[in-house]
Amino acid sequence: MKTQPTFDNSGTKYQQTRIAHWDAIARKRDHWSGAGTWYHRRLAEICSFHVSPNLRVLEVGCAYGRLLAALKPARGVGVDFSEEMLVRARQRRPELEFIHADAHDLSEIKETFDVIILSDLINDLWDVQRVFEQIKPLCTSHTRIILNFYSRLWQTPLSLAQTFNLATSNLYQNWLTREDVDDLLLLAGFESIRQSQEVLLPLPLSGWANRFLVRFWPFYHFAISNFVIARPLPESAMEPSVSVIVPARNESGNIKAIFERVPQMGRMTELIFVEGHSKDDTYSAIEREIAAHPTTPSLLLRQPGIGKADAVRLGFAKASGDVLMILDADLTVPPEDLPRFYEALVSGKGEFINGVRLVYPMEKEAMRTLNFLGNKFFSLAFSWLLGQSIKDTLCGTKVLWKKDYEQITFNRSYFGDFDPFGDYDLIFGAAKLNLKIVDLPIRYRERTYGTTNISRWKHGLLLLRMVAFAARRIKFV
Repeated sequence: MKTQPTFDNSGTKYQQTRIAHWDAIARKRDHWSGAGTWYHRRLAEICSFHVSPNLRVLEVGCAYGRLLAALKPARGVGVDFSEEMLVRARQRRPELEFIHADAHDLSEIKETFDVIILSDLINDLWDVQRVFEQIKPLCTSHTRIILNFYSRLWQTPLSLAQTFNLATSNLYQNWLTREDVDDLLLLAGFESIRQSQEVLLPLPLSGWANRFLVRFWPFYHFAISNFVIARPLPESAMEPSVSVIVPARNESGNIKAIFERVPQMGRMTELIFVEGHSKDDTYSAIEREIAAHPTTPSLLLRQPGIGKADAVRLGFAKASGDVLMILDADLTVPPEDLPRFYEALVSGKGEFINGVRLVYPMEKEAMRTLNFLGNKFFSLAFSWLLGQSIKDTLCGTKVLWKKDYEQITFNRSYFGDFDPFGDYDLIFGAAKLNLKIVDLPIRYRERTYGTTNISRWKHGLLLLRMVAFAARRIKFV
């Protein structure tokens, strides 16, 4: 038996009692399975949505390793204090590594992970904050913590199921609220990114209720499981380089101002223009300004396809900077605001910085009334669908780390090539990666040259399709 971490007498007795309890449960499960199959299957589906295959995954309180194996990790490590559980886990899942340790003392583990799972664990812990502190050294700045825990509303139903030998018996539990968990995470150096209530009915033939009905009021209040996704609080980062991608179609009159007004950020700022088959002399204007500004790192590309999404992807692919920014060539978002986006990202306040035009009053002709109302509607819809505040989905200025964009590209097969704008490809990809999305209000300006390329009705219908798409691929999974 491994040496237990130091507790007072009450804590030591608490842990010893639980070890004996879970050892007994392991032996019981050799000939009994209970009625929890559908519940655990649904947990695996939810976690698989949030965790891409081939990552480094640690599960604390892994039991048999069933959930860990379902995530298909490149490296999977399970930790449990029940040796009886781990004997069976090693027999059933030899491709994974299992470590006999108490969650309150993980000092034996000397590596970091992309994802750390605590599934139905914190209800059973002596000191939740201490366990969170134990996993902090196992994190990188991009590690995601995924934990689920029972809602107190289910205390009586679960107790009845245990009485009739339908569910695994538990000793007395911590019945924590989501607010309790948020506070404990904060005290241990983490912050919550997303929360949801999952599994309305842990029964067969309940797929519709667990995928759809549980997303709506008042049904989500009755879900059995609270899910929280968290990240380590940010620490100071080195000064990165920046690539500003400028999709430009029929914007000849704005090119000179872009060179003059884009500020220097980080250790180097490059401008990457992606010209989109303009009917004016935009391409020639960019060539002239590149020649006139030889000290400004810059690159001119002609996009092979059509649409802003195609232009942005080409620009991102050719960018050399650590930070990727999009600046619309119409200059309705002032280039002078870009350092605020840079600071929000580099300081760690967010991992995907999304410009918002709908907070400050706009200049008179900056956005037509119907466009404004439509954007308000879609901001509410997408905030609900994505589980994070998205006040403006179509503001052209978005900023993220290049390494995160590469992950979005890697995961693009999940969504497919669905977005002519490019905004939703990035927003949905960021939400799928559980990046911390931060809305940054800007003052939206009138155009001083050219006309908008947005069609109110045609693109409004496309936005409705995006709502349906997000519902199917993100919300109701």
